[in-house]
Amino acid sequence: MSHLLHLTLIALAGGALLASCAAAGSRGGPADPAAKAAVPTGQAARSLDLPAEKGGSIRYLLYVPEDYARSDTPWPLVLFLHGAGERGDDLDAVKKHGPPKLIAAGKAFPFLCVSPQCPKTGWWDRPAQIAALAALLDHLQATLDVDADRVVLTSLSMGGFGTWALATAHPDRFAALAPICGKGDPSKADRIAHIPAWVFHGAKDPVVPVKFSEAMVEALKKAGGEPTLTVYPEAKHDSWTQTYADPAFWKWLLAQRRKK
Repeated sequence: MSHLLHLTLIALAGGALLASCAAAGSRGGPADPAAKAAVPTGQAARSLDLPAEKGGSIRYLLYVPEDYARSDTPWPLVLFLHGAGERGDDLDAVKKHGPPKLIAAGKAFPFLCVSPQCPKTGWWDRPAQIAALAALLDHLQATLDVDADRVVLTSLSMGGFGTWALATAHPDRFAALAPICGKGDPSKADRIAHIPAWVFHGAKDPVVPVKFSEAMVEALKKAGGEPTLTVYPEAKHDSWTQTYADPAFWKWLLAQRRKK
């Protein structure tokens, strides 16, 4: 083989490798058809054992669409964080509100959905839970065909606290944030101003006052962000039922892409 031909073959191989990497750059775990076909579809209970420094074991509901294995493209992943009332060790409690409730009622979504359960004495915005959530996402992205540029985070009540805290701790991970009736730290808004955010709250919320969402939205705007705030004039604490029933919400959520 001539020296010139040898160099040409190396260049072609390298170009093919770069093209392959570019095409799969947003992918998470296995895209192999056989591996995908082995993944059970529907919503089911799962658990992940983690070291103590990462929050210990975490239990969660995982929803996999029926056509997961038939798709050649990676899937969006929605992380849903429940409220304080659903903490504990009964995973069925996580189906009380939000996406897992809709899925249990027969709703088919065009994305993977993970709904972890917070321990009974835990809180989503505490360091142990933040570490566990990050490890859970690592695990899912390593084992499922996830589009790393379309990992989105939505939540309600205590979960809203967790959304702001998790995004602040991992500001380069999420494509969009959609906290409902939560509370964040406005002094850290500059870390996540680049992430598209649609924030929801009830004007008459007696549990988590609407001023907390208003403060975060204002801080994000001052930091250069372009968040949207929707306040339901007559809603109290339950501002999530109306939000998750709105097709426009899901359309917006799935249209977002991670900004690099």
